[in-house]
Amino acid sequence: MLYYLFTYLQKAFDFPGAGVFQYISFRAAMAVITSLIISLIFGKSLIRYLTKKQVGETVRDLGLDGQKEKQGTPTMGGLIILSSILIPTLLFSKLDNIYVILMIISTIWLGVIGFLDDYIKVFKKDKKGLAGKFKVLGQITLGLIIGFTMYFHEGIVIREKVQDSQFVKSHNILNAANYEKAKEVFAKEAVKSTKTTIPFFKNNELDYSVLISWTGENYKKWAWLIFIPIVILIITAVSNGANLTDGIDGLATSTSAIIGATLGILAWISGNIIFANYLNIMYIPNIGELAIFISAFVGATIGFLWYNTYPAQVFMGDTGSLAIGGIIAVLAILIRKELLIPILCGIFVVENLSVVMQVSYFKYTKKRYGEGRRIFRMSPLHHHFQKLGYPEPKIVVRFVIVGVMLAVVTIVTLKLR
Repeated sequence: MLYYLFTYLQKAFDFPGAGVFQYISFRAAMAVITSLIISLIFGKSLIRYLTKKQVGETVRDLGLDGQKEKQGTPTMGGLIILSSILIPTLLFSKLDNIYVILMIISTIWLGVIGFLDDYIKVFKKDKKGLAGKFKVLGQITLGLIIGFTMYFHEGIVIREKVQDSQFVKSHNILNAANYEKAKEVFAKEAVKSTKTTIPFFKNNELDYSVLISWTGENYKKWAWLIFIPIVILIITAVSNGANLTDGIDGLATSTSAIIGATLGILAWISGNIIFANYLNIMYIPNIGELAIFISAFVGATIGFLWYNTYPAQVFMGDTGSLAIGGIIAVLAILIRKELLIPILCGIFVVENLSVVMQVSYFKYTKKRYGEGRRIFRMSPLHHHFQKLGYPEPKIVVRFVIVGVMLAVVTIVTLKLR
């Protein structure tokens, strides 16, 4: 909203300083600051309100140190994160940008699903919360919305390279003067595409349509049959992965902030024709506007960490965890870097796998030996380390260190091919 206001003031009255709102970097910085302020101020008020209303977490007895002390801690703190994302986005981004619109829809959609789950647990006193099938249905529906929009919306396009690799290499100079040269590297016309980025490969683009090339010459017409299910799978998996990671104070919040910052870098360079040329990556017109949303996301998670760090004053609940997982998944898909998720979101992946492995092995051994056996002392993985006697803060810090390492590796894949 402020973008349109100051654009009008600049054009109509030549208002001093209004021109800075044209710069993504300025608006992204303002989004971070605003989200931090909102999360810190609103967070304190919300915690007081939730405490007054006795909206406390019901903690199952898992035999973990410090678990009983968490009983009654206010939950549904994900509302802090959601408001700290949406308000700065509405204030500082271009609201006619299809990528921003999709991110706003994703945030609200999954936030509502998570809120319903928390509401049923807290106010209806039903520990099971929203039935799992309804959660999955909601995630699938969002996947359909994102998949169909990406495939059919005319504004979601890429600019493909038209010059050979030697020409591209000779023009890889980070200089504004080379803007025209960079434009020569990419096709003048933007095109619809189901291409994505493959890490570690030189010609690092995969067109999902080739997966159904065996169907005949017109296989590209049916690319949506493979593209949309992949989108649904990624959104569902990452959203649930973030939900499982939210088990100890500050873990999901801190790792999500690292992932969000990395995706912000990838979004910005993918939408900058000079950097896309320099790094020899896919150029996606108008995707740079997502930097404002991502900045708000990072600010919101860091601000929430102020109250969520050990010992937590508030839990995000499914209101926050489902939303941040879905946000990360949709962001990665929109910037065509979803195949980097196993690296960048390695913490989420491992947490997910630990649960799958634990449950599968328990069922297998129970069927074969008549007694269920376990791989880990407890799953998800962070509870395994708690059972080994590691204190929560140490587990979180070490997971964060691993998260930073994975983020660095993700960025490095842009040049390691």
